[in-house]
Amino acid sequence: MSHIKTVFYDKVDRACPLNEYPRPQFQRDFWVNLNGEFDYAVTGDVAQIPERFDGKITVPFAIESALSGVERTFLPTERLWYRKKFTLSDEFSGKRAILNFDAVDWQSIVYINGNEVGSHTGGYNAFSFDITDYVTEGENELVVRVYDPTDEGWQQRGKQALKSHGFWYTGTSGIWQTVWLEAVDASRIEKIKLLPDIDKGVINVKSAVTAENYTLTATVLDGGNEVVKKEISPDEDIAIPDFKLWSPEEPNLYDIVLELSVDGEVKDTVKSYFGMRKFSVGTDSRGLPRLCLNNKPYFHNGLLDQGYWCDGGLTPPTDEAMIYDIQKMKDLGFNMLRKHIKTEPARWYYHCDRLGMLVWQDMISGGKALNPVHAGVIPNIQGAFLPVAKFSLKDNKYKIFNRDKKEWRENFKDELFEMMDQLYNCVSICTWVPFNEGWGQFDAAEISKAVKAKDPSRFVDEASGWYDQGGGDFRSIHRYIVPVVMPKKDKRVFALSEFGGYSHIIDGHVWNKSKSFGYMMYTSKESLTKAYKNLYEKQIIPKIEKGLSALVYTQVSDVEFEVNGLLTYDRAIVKVDEDTVKDINSRIKL
Repeated sequence: MSHIKTVFYDKVDRACPLNEYPRPQFQRDFWVNLNGEFDYAVTGDVAQIPERFDGKITVPFAIESALSGVERTFLPTERLWYRKKFTLSDEFSGKRAILNFDAVDWQSIVYINGNEVGSHTGGYNAFSFDITDYVTEGENELVVRVYDPTDEGWQQRGKQALKSHGFWYTGTSGIWQTVWLEAVDASRIEKIKLLPDIDKGVINVKSAVTAENYTLTATVLDGGNEVVKKEISPDEDIAIPDFKLWSPEEPNLYDIVLELSVDGEVKDTVKSYFGMRKFSVGTDSRGLPRLCLNNKPYFHNGLLDQGYWCDGGLTPPTDEAMIYDIQKMKDLGFNMLRKHIKTEPARWYYHCDRLGMLVWQDMISGGKALNPVHAGVIPNIQGAFLPVAKFSLKDNKYKIFNRDKKEWRENFKDELFEMMDQLYNCVSICTWVPFNEGWGQFDAAEISKAVKAKDPSRFVDEASGWYDQGGGDFRSIHRYIVPVVMPKKDKRVFALSEFGGYSHIIDGHVWNKSKSFGYMMYTSKESLTKAYKNLYEKQIIPKIEKGLSALVYTQVSDVEFEVNGLLTYDRAIVKVDEDTVKDINSRIKL
């Protein structure tokens, strides 16, 4: 395992890491963060809570990560147990106690004071339990049992592997996002759904409430100044006078406060925010299909962002670390990040919303990796794939795609739509990407239709890279090493959704120097920058006027053995000349 650490490692508050409010899109005033030191134990496949625990683990960092304080491989034959004692404050008196887990990988069972309160399957979506009937005055005990087969299972797990190699990375098992409590009334706002309509000048607010004969009041604020205040129905259009548009250049956000009253008494108050923006497909002056932002053609110039950290795994070390990646890419002139085969803590999306960074959100890949023979590629010596042929393959051949069991396919769809629900109010998310390079792909045309039907306000990249089935909003291709060529004419928008991957090893800032690899390797900052500049000037910029509408360069940072990031894995060094990148990006526009 690696011994390099991010520049944020020493800034982590070990007593309570990631202590900022975890859900800015649906915020209440009172909450309790349970992050920090837990007891942990690793056992065989047993159901009984252990009598003795092995030691301490720092939550929310996975057991495999350095920041957890444990840093060990977790096997499919094992079970991981967590234990923490907590006491409810007076604010919980007469309220319902809700226990929130923002992500636990993969199957978890939760106990309070020895009683099972619920279970959850899925490593990337948030879940919660009402534990009111299980807690007592004084000290309470929380126990969590986790099973995670990593790449020996069929579940959605992205690029996690028991043994990292090539572009398969160290697994993430157990709790890897914030654990927290909130006190709520029995009569409360369960969820809200916010949809701006700039053509009508309104924000549509849909709400679900656990009460009858209630009054719901909405207050919209701009920079703390009240814009609108009115009672609303469960499905209401609120007119926003003289509204400001949201864009990466001007990320204007409005705050919205919803207040629930029953018989004149305020029972719940929830704070959120929204941006007045619109994503659509249109045509430019040449009649070419283009992505549009706020009814005008807008070029998406972005990077692949895998969201891995050399000390935290899938978990960012600090809130500052999340902000750094987003702001640095924005400072370099990019306006989009493709969040690649993972989800982030809700605060990451909040930072994209407020800083002004478009997000393409991938669904998490599952199933076994596709056979390279079916992919039309061969592995090179480092384990990367080189294209050798073009194949057209229908993705209803479930066995070839390692999705032959119906329950696996249904589980994928359930988690996809759950992810969409949880991230719906994120202003910056403009694109859903259900499948990537054939990994666990099936019925992509039908699924992309279902995604579009569920959320017509955003774009859909049906099958990024390989096995296009003709659906979605994009003709989406990946090109590494071989020259970028325009595809045949297509009514859909042309996106180069992965390319580049130019690499450079910097001693002292790599995961494992002897096993580091990249598609094209360079020996200095100068040679890397020259090649990067040449790639954009010769292959990319000339194709924009021909219909190229979106770019995703690989990638934001190095990840384990991959050394193709603009940043080193520890975030200590920008590997290319920043002024050159800024100059190139200033020329990438419609």
